[in-house]
Amino acid sequence: MGLAELLLLAVGLSMDAFAVSVCKGLSIKKATVKAGVLCGAWFGGFQALMPLIGFFLGTMFADAIKAVDHWVAFGLLALIGINMLKEAFESDCDCCKDEDADLSAKSMFVMAVATSIDALAVGISLAMVGDVNIVTAVLLIGVITFVLSAAGVKIGNVFGSRFEKKAQMAGGIILLVLGIKILLEHLGILG
Repeated sequence: MGLAELLLLAVGLSMDAFAVSVCKGLSIKKATVKAGVLCGAWFGGFQALMPLIGFFLGTMFADAIKAVDHWVAFGLLALIGINMLKEAFESDCDCCKDEDADLSAKSMFVMAVATSIDALAVGISLAMVGDVNIVTAVLLIGVITFVLSAAGVKIGNVFGSRFEKKAQMAGGIILLVLGIKILLEHLGILG
């Protein structure tokens, strides 16, 4: 997997965290740099940690499912992408309804885990693909998620929720397309 694909993957994975950060920004009277950095650190840290864990889990089981690994990678990425698209088309952002800009460690931990579960599955997919530098992938995912989450707080505070659904849709499409590309490459349709 090349650098351009890893960048797309990182952006796609970061869209859930971006959407939650926009929600946090909506519920903050004045978005501060501290709030942005806090959201970015929590979300970026977990988005980097989870694919690393998934990669090691996937590596342990790679030999057992070598014959169908491309189907597993496609299935996981497609499932996550379709789920993100489904969430984008649902009526309202659930994270905005009951939040009061709680940036406590407990609240941020729960949100960071919730938005990074898909990154765990992507880590498993990366192990199945085989030609991935996991250090580069994890760093890109973490840094891009940090930047977009920190920006999301400010964007939500200034512009409201206009970008939230579009971000989730973009993330879902990116993950779905990457899954299809992996499948088509392994089937020999794409060179």
